[in-house]
Formats: sequence, C-alpha cells, structure tokens
Amino acid sequence: MSPNAAIPSHRKPRRSASSRALRAGVTGGIITLAVTGASMPAGAAEKPVSETQEMPTITSALSTSLAKSADTAQQMALDYELQAAQDTATTQATEAATKAKADADRKAEAEKKAEQARKAKEEKAAQERASRSSERTSLRAMSASSDDSPVTGATGSTASLVSFLRAQIGKSYVLGASGPSAYDCSSLVQAAYRTIGIDLPRTSQPQSTAGTQVSMSNLQVGDILYWGSAGSAYHVAVYVGNGNFIGAQNSSTGIVEKPLSYSQPTGAVRVL
Repeated sequence: MSPNAAIPSHRKPRRSASSRALRAGVTGGIITLAVTGASMPAGAAEKPVSETQEMPTITSALSTSLAKSADTAQQMALDYELQAAQDTATTQATEAATKAKADADRKAEAEKKAEQARKAKEEKAAQERASRSSERTSLRAMSASSDDSPVTGATGSTASLVSFLRAQIGKSYVLGASGPSAYDCSSLVQAAYRTIGIDLPRTSQPQSTAGTQVSMSNLQVGDILYWGSAGSAYHVAVYVGNGNFIGAQNSSTGIVEKPLSYSQPTGAVRVL
C-alpha cells in the first residue's frame, strides 16, 4: 500500500465555471443591463470567462421619443405657469371690481345726499320768497295811494293824531329832546298821543307795552310800532295807514314817513 493512500486530498474542488454574458436593452427610454451565465461541471476545464456587453444604439426613433418626452414635460410646466398666472389675474380683477363697485356706491350715496340737501335748500328759499311776496302783497293792499295821499280810515281822534305827526315831518332828531323843534322817537309818540288826550310813558320800553299787542298783519291807524322785544324796545313810531309809519328815526334822517319795508318793526301795540 502506498504510504499516501489513506491521506485525503486537501485540494479544494474546482468551482463550476460559469460563462456570463452582459446584455443591455432599452425599456421605456431607460437603459437596462442583464448578466446571464451557464454553470459548468466541476471537472470541466476552466475557460476564460466570456463577458459580452451590448450597448443600445441611439437611433433617430429613440432621439425623437426622448425629445417628445422633454417637450411634454416642458409643456406641462408652461401650462401650470399659465394657469397660475390666469388664477392670479382673475383674483386681482375680482378684487379690483369689488373695490370699484364699493367706491361707486359711496360716490352715488354722497351725490344722493348732496342732491337732497340742495333740494331742501331750494325749497326753503322758495318758501322764504313766497313769504316775502305775501308780505309785500299785504302791504300793497293796505296802501290805497302814495305816501303823501290823505290817510284813509282815520276819523276823529286818529285823524288828529296823524295830522299832528305829518306836521312834524322834516324836524330834527335829537336824543332826549321833547319838541317842539326837535324830538327823539319816544317823545314824538308821546306828544302825538297827548294831542288827543292820551298820556303815554316817556320812553320806548314802557310804550311798547302800553296797550294791547296786535299782529303786524292786523294793523290799524294809530297803532304804536316798536323795534326789539315788548317791554325792552329800543325804538318806536306810529302807523299812519297805507303801509306807512311816521317816526323820528335818527340824527341823519330826522322825522320821516316811510313804508314798513324800510325798517320792518318787531311788533305793535294798540292804544286807541
């Protein structure tokens, strides 16, 4: 027996050789690689590994496909940008329209109020004009003739009163004077009434309450006219008919006969 017959071999068994092939392809525009091989028996002689690599050829069709994919992606991006821009423009237009409508509503309301105020002012002015016209008509109705015509409706004591007053026209106004060449307003009224036997207070304040208060639309010859409030009047004169009065007005005019419109009295008191 050989001395080495029982000693096992320490040589490692040969590995099965495999032949590998590397193949490439294109799937959905993506390059793929695959390795294939075949097992060889253990005892087979090792052969050099045969490795192959097949790379795809870039054809015009592939280029066109890739270009279309890129164009599609770019077009989608552009579409998204366009839609976003349209949405922004729509929002801005809506906000601008809302603001414009609110401004228009405020302007219309202001114009409406201004128009109402204008109409109210015109109506008030028309009423005032109508009132003044009515007063002038009333005064003209009371006037039967010119300022120098004889007094109508004055008889007896009233005629004597008016006659005395007319005789004083043209004389001077002097504050505190009591005639016969000069008077102030209240002394002239006192002197006129004294000629028909009626004594009146000396000053205008008590003269404005010496009789019965009457309205300016119901005047009679001989009524005492006053300016200011009753009891504290600052001026007096006598109504002589025809819409006129006689009074000692001031130092510039002296004693004159004037229409009521010359200086509208505040009120009147009736003594006769």
